[in-house]
Amino acid sequence: MKIDIKRSNAGFTLLELLVVLAILAMLAGLVAPKVMQQFGKGKHDAAVAQIGNLKSALELYKLDAMNYPQSLEALTKGVNGNKSVLDKLPKDPWGNDYQYRFPGEHGDYDIVSYGSDGQPGGEGEARDITSW
Repeated sequence: MKIDIKRSNAGFTLLELLVVLAILAMLAGLVAPKVMQQFGKGKHDAAVAQIGNLKSALELYKLDAMNYPQSLEALTKGVNGNKSVLDKLPKDPWGNDYQYRFPGEHGDYDIVSYGSDGQPGGEGEARDITSW
């Protein structure tokens, strides 16, 4: 029994390629905004975690110095002959310095990241992230 197999060298037509590209473009249009939204949420969550770490570092500093520092930079210097609490100060996820107030308006101290725009206030990714 002989089987006759013909091979087609035609490939895809231009119309088929355009349809596939159109479908991919529609999918990208639907998925890209959701991905960017999650990316922004990740930066917000990272800022919340870093502020939590700074709060812990401030508590350790207070144990050595009996009071909170006047600036966050003091966390990188030793107190009473002890090792510094932090090796270096972190920047917020958008590359800005955290703002620190002592005494604070909302507690013993306030720590703030002004979000993506680096300015007080804002909405979405530009909203402030605070320690209170």
